[in-house]
Amino acid sequence: MSIDLPIAVDRGKSEPLSAQLVGQLRAAMGEGRLAAGERLPASRALAGLLGVSRTVVTEAYEQLYAEGWLEGRHGSGTYVTDGVAAPRPLRPQPATARTVRTTASPHEIDLRPGLPWVGALDTPAWRRAWRLASGMPPQQRQDPHGLPGLRVALADYIRRSRGVACPVDGLLVTRGATNGLDLLAATVLRPGDRVGVEEPGYQRARAVLAGRGAELVPCPVDEHGLVVDGLPGDLRLVYTTPSHQYPMGGVLPVPRRQALLAWARRTGALVAEDDYDGEFRYDVAPLPALYGLDPDRVVYLGTTTKILTADMGVGWLVGRSGLVGEIARRREELNDRTAVVPQDALRLLLERGDLDRHVRRMRGEYARRRDVVVRTLDGLPLRGDTAGLHLVVDVPAPLARRVVREAAGRGVLVETLERYHTGSRRASGLVIGYGSAAGAAELRKACEIVRELVQGGGK
Repeated sequence: MSIDLPIAVDRGKSEPLSAQLVGQLRAAMGEGRLAAGERLPASRALAGLLGVSRTVVTEAYEQLYAEGWLEGRHGSGTYVTDGVAAPRPLRPQPATARTVRTTASPHEIDLRPGLPWVGALDTPAWRRAWRLASGMPPQQRQDPHGLPGLRVALADYIRRSRGVACPVDGLLVTRGATNGLDLLAATVLRPGDRVGVEEPGYQRARAVLAGRGAELVPCPVDEHGLVVDGLPGDLRLVYTTPSHQYPMGGVLPVPRRQALLAWARRTGALVAEDDYDGEFRYDVAPLPALYGLDPDRVVYLGTTTKILTADMGVGWLVGRSGLVGEIARRREELNDRTAVVPQDALRLLLERGDLDRHVRRMRGEYARRRDVVVRTLDGLPLRGDTAGLHLVVDVPAPLARRVVREAAGRGVLVETLERYHTGSRRASGLVIGYGSAAGAAELRKACEIVRELVQGGGK
């Protein structure tokens, strides 16, 4: 064996043996105990030393290959990737994605929605992209549409991942989906314009629209998402999350999508589609974006918040080219811009295929987390668990409030549905996010506390 490390696997743990091995090797490389360019033992040799099957080691190596930690050299073996211990230009920290909240202490388990698992980003590919992007010379004047190279790469990514034919001249790089919505509102809305918002729905979107002078019109949702029948005919814009309604989790079915677009064409309204976590679906392949059904009436909003981290501060807005041109001109008037270095880092991640590989890995990771949550909360009424990074437990509002209070006293942070309403409450329950927990064991522990409290009446 060419390395001497305290690596061992424990068959008594619930974590798979290959996952244990991945975690220990990743830690060794990240901490410098395994240096860049160092050769690892052959899979058969390491399997013999650990007393496991060769498949366990092979699966671990394949995962680390996919993450960029390891590389193969023809006829020579497996090595730690060159540059794996390079300085980190930006190490992501958990950040607010869709709610304003205090940061959890190290002793708390955060089950509030809106946060991805950023620990998976500390990879050679991530560090390489930031290192190269940080060497870009400063620009005296930035194109309000965003960096041309990133727009080309994003258009290709959206086509591949979301089934949308996206012309480059119809794409504008933003600082995130909320920034895109704000720019859209600043361009097309006048004070007093009526705008439909989902009820319950995303609080920050409502704040953005109200800040631009809109009169908010709450529009009910059900288990499938936005209820289209009965939408007022005098709305200038309707904001919706059709791929995974936030926070209830419904997925808008095709007939209802078609009815929404028919309503928009009939009334002349625009539809703002927030596709905040459309890449993550666990029952079927990710659904095509609503924008693809009618690019003239829909403005498509996307973000790196869920697939990478909110700290990156990059998103995109897609619409008909004339409207996007108007938004770009309005953006210049507002002196609004997206930082250049994150744009170029994202371009590199896209062009090298690193982002696609990361999304595939995280789709599997979040599916495993979702399964842990669903199994642990078995017996409780759940909804919205087929996609995204959160689900809802249907319980009465008084019980939900008691559970939140008691869970916090036991080190578990959860939210109720109350804060997602503008008017009278249409639904009650707990919103359980599973993106930011450290792993399966932590998730299981927290969900066991939630289940115990719900079944015990909040005590």
